[in-house]
Amino acid sequence: MNDLISSSFRKYTDLKQQTYMDDLEAGTETVNLDKFFEDVENVKEDMKTIETLYKALQEANEECKTAHNAKTMKQLRSRMDADVEQVLKRVKVIKGKIEALEKSNAAARSAPGCGPGSSSDRTRTSVVSGLGKKLKTMMDDFQGFRARMQAEYKETVERRYFTITGQKPDEDTIENLIMSGESESFLQRAIQEQGRGQIMDTISEIQERHDAVKEIEKNLLELHQIFLDMAALVEAQGHQLNDIESNVAHASSFVRRGTEQLQEAREQQKSSRKWTCYAIIAAIILIIVILLPLLPTIITLLKHK
Repeated sequence: MNDLISSSFRKYTDLKQQTYMDDLEAGTETVNLDKFFEDVENVKEDMKTIETLYKALQEANEECKTAHNAKTMKQLRSRMDADVEQVLKRVKVIKGKIEALEKSNAAARSAPGCGPGSSSDRTRTSVVSGLGKKLKTMMDDFQGFRARMQAEYKETVERRYFTITGQKPDEDTIENLIMSGESESFLQRAIQEQGRGQIMDTISEIQERHDAVKEIEKNLLELHQIFLDMAALVEAQGHQLNDIESNVAHASSFVRRGTEQLQEAREQQKSSRKWTCYAIIAAIILIIVILLPLLPTIITLLKHK
């Protein structure tokens, strides 16, 4: 995630410089995009914070795999809950900033030289669309993390079931235990029925693990919805950018075809002039050839006169 975010933002300065050069070449007034890129940089910093929290969640989840007592599991759950809460807050902030960028872009189009299709508008649209792509990648990462947590919890329930009953549960049994929330009470009853001692810590550990998965899953689902809202928000920017690029491409194609036709006309004109010269020269030569045999006769007639 880090490499993708870092590499994508390196080009923003280049885009800013290119916009300045495009305005100079077009003879239009240059547009100050400093505030826009400052806002983009703030979003970038928020994304880096989310990246750090994502790594912390991954590390805590790895520690959960080796936790075998309720106290450790409770501490890890507390850490993960706090990190997910921070991610939610930060993503909501990013959503607000993306919305502000959208409004800023819309307002900027009414400024002289900044209308739809201008270099300034293309830059703004391209950058916001790029932010949307990075958010999509982050959304996919968190979705993958949620799926891994669910799969690992499923494996934990399966191992506990086998350890206590000596039987390997089928898929339906595991799904029913997880969906009904009865996995802990079932395991507790099974241990008690078999007369196992020191069961409370094991049951507490399983309960903490279950609660952690459910709470984090709920928060990650909320996070996913926010990502979806932002994706819908920037999708229009992407469509607009495609329309602009398509219009620019059509305009460029039209200009290119016009240039080619003009060049072709010039070549035809040159060719026409060349053949006209050839025709004149040929006519002169033909006249000379016709008159040359008659030249002595003409001279004699002139002398007699």
